[in-house]
Amino acid sequence: MIVCSCNVLSDHEVRSAVHTAAPRTTCQVYGCLGCSAQCGRCARSIRKIMDEALTGAGCPVGCACPAHGKTC
Repeated sequence: MIVCSCNVLSDHEVRSAVHTAAPRTTCQVYGCLGCSAQCGRCARSIRKIMDEALTGAGCPVGCACPAHGKTC
């Protein structure tokens, strides 16, 4: 599901970034994915995904950061 329309980020990409780079802020998630916040409407959704992933309700083991072929 797309959570950021401005940067076209999916929930899977956000979870993968969280598991790979362990960002502490939404700004760090954007950075890992090679972009930055635009309008900011997705920040709450990204924060929720981060919280879920950190409590173990997110991505399966073995995720990799899909950031345009880059590592975080």
